[in-house]
Amino acid sequence: MVALDIISDPICPWCYIGKARLDQAITEAGRDPFDVSWRIFQLNPQMPAEGMDRTAYLEAKFGGPDGAERVYSHVRATAAETGLELDFDGIKRTPNTLDAHRLIRWARTTGNQSAVVQQLFRRYFEEGQDISDHQVLLDVAESAGMERPVVERLLQGDVDREMLQEEEEAARSMGVTGVPCFVIGGRYVLQGAQDVATWTKVIAEISEAISKQSAPEEATTGSTP
Repeated sequence: MVALDIISDPICPWCYIGKARLDQAITEAGRDPFDVSWRIFQLNPQMPAEGMDRTAYLEAKFGGPDGAERVYSHVRATAAETGLELDFDGIKRTPNTLDAHRLIRWARTTGNQSAVVQQLFRRYFEEGQDISDHQVLLDVAESAGMERPVVERLLQGDVDREMLQEEEEAARSMGVTGVPCFVIGGRYVLQGAQDVATWTKVIAEISEAISKQSAPEEATTGSTP
């Protein structure tokens, strides 16, 4: 397995698109060579803990709904081509995502991380749910196979807040300014929502390299003098 660190934010539509394209390439290849770790990045690190009204957010960032529509119409069309139906109109609040990132981090230890990330994307972009709401996060955790009472206790405290903030600062100091950002094997970086063809090529190259590495071992262990 090859380490794949995905730096993202669950309110980033391009991150959702990027994940869908990666998943599609893995399905088409019939193999998954990656050990995925989802890493924190907040598009709005100064967002109030309670989030803010979506209309107010759009006014501040894009000059209003018309400006947002010019931006999001392209995103919506690209998502649809990828098989995703994003309902931006259904999103009433733009959340602070730190607690969502805390949940993603805990899910890594239980092997549920990608399932949690998928739930967060779907609930936010397709169902308009507030993914800063602890009840929503608890529902996500439970549906992904995590223990709801354990997650509830963790959310009530400050576990991993400071560590995640330091992790994000480290990513920004290394030059990460936008997401998604994919780091393959700790060495190679792909910035942005790569297309399926790119991931198909990457998977093929990794699979070939793994085969070459294992071939000498098989020849040695499989032969009898």
